[in-house]
Amino acid sequence: MSPHSHPHPGSRRGHGYFARGSGRVFGPGDLRLVLLALIEAKPRHGYELIKELEQKFGGGYTPSPGSIYPTLTLLEELGHLCSTASEGSKRSFAITTEGSQYLRDNEAALRSAMSRMEMAALALIGESPPPELHHAMHTLRASLTFHRGHWDERETERVCRIIEVAAAQIAQVDDDD
Repeated sequence: MSPHSHPHPGSRRGHGYFARGSGRVFGPGDLRLVLLALIEAKPRHGYELIKELEQKFGGGYTPSPGSIYPTLTLLEELGHLCSTASEGSKRSFAITTEGSQYLRDNEAALRSAMSRMEMAALALIGESPPPELHHAMHTLRASLTFHRGHWDERETERVCRIIEVAAAQIAQVDDDD
């Protein structure tokens, strides 16, 4: 079995995928930011972080130790975390000053990651989107990829606002339904 294959189609637990296989839970860099934020709130062991994330997803997604522990090691190597041995071979992780600064410097990315995580958790209890929405998402991706003009700071902020407003509107449930 390859590292990317899964024993049960549609059951990709622990590999960054939804339990139903409907997409990735974390985008590039999201897990790092989420782990830092959780550890900033309270120093923890890797297992506690796995359980915390599982709880946030209502049990529908559990990150694998193979994704959590290497990320914690990377964060420690970057100087964003420090660890201390406790309870035998367990290591407790705490955020460093550099890690807190990194979170402040990446506050918008953290908010986006947390928002996506919340949407993913809600999707686990609902039905998957119809194919028409997948086509619309591909159209959006293409419009970003083939955007004409220069991606200066102003244009980047404009496009981010449009997408974030659309995401917030999509996430709202219409009370009239």
